[in-house]
Amino acid sequence: MDAFLSFFENLTSLEKVAWIFICLSISWIMEGAIPLIQLNYEKWKHAGRNLIFLSTSMLINVLFGLATVGIFLWTSQNEFGLLYLIDLPVWAELLLSVMVLDFIAQYMAHFILHRVAWMWKFHIVHHSDTEVDATTGTRHHPGDYIIRETFALFAIVIMGMPLAFYLVYRITSILFTYFSHANIKLPLWLDKILSLFFITPSMHKFHHHFERPWTDTNFGNIFSFWDRIFGTLVFGDATQVKYGLDILDDKKASDVLYQFKVPFDKSIKTD
Repeated sequence: MDAFLSFFENLTSLEKVAWIFICLSISWIMEGAIPLIQLNYEKWKHAGRNLIFLSTSMLINVLFGLATVGIFLWTSQNEFGLLYLIDLPVWAELLLSVMVLDFIAQYMAHFILHRVAWMWKFHIVHHSDTEVDATTGTRHHPGDYIIRETFALFAIVIMGMPLAFYLVYRITSILFTYFSHANIKLPLWLDKILSLFFITPSMHKFHHHFERPWTDTNFGNIFSFWDRIFGTLVFGDATQVKYGLDILDDKKASDVLYQFKVPFDKSIKTD
């Protein structure tokens, strides 16, 4: 276990970026081999637009990385957090930490992004994509991403976890982000089994349906049991989902500059 955690702790920035593109590449290959639906779009142009959002997220991630290091030092020096109050095997503490991060930084943050009007206006940029594929996982307005990262910092403080635990979570989260957004179709029997514990592509597609209440379901990122516990899970025929949002003009889904300005456009109604 020490060697496993040490591996993550010593990942370089280049290796972390490489992991992003490895996950994207694998998802792209699977989209070509087993597509959920046939998307009539220019895949490379669509990817290029969504990767612009990825570049802003990576910049924010660098800035939050500095704050995160400070928080890890503070919790360690002051022995602050839940993990200092319990004594479990390292693997159990790691699993608990990943679960808490997934709940607070993903499920809870995501749920609140849909419930608080001004936060929702940042998050609708993610939902405005009318051609959902793996690259949609990178499509986050900077304001949306900052909110999510702030929730992650709270989770780190609450748990008092070491850096290695957090990095395991980040690497796992990246994998599931691209996997769940990918336009791929798993065999129904496999999808149902996996979705008992994890978020699958078909499961997450309902979250990208163009109108409520479907949009306000399936908030999870890694684990599906949060949606089961809190009654926000739906499951059905994902091929019938229509992407986009009924409060936005679909024709502007590809206009990156417009998308950056969406949260500040008072003409867009959020209720």
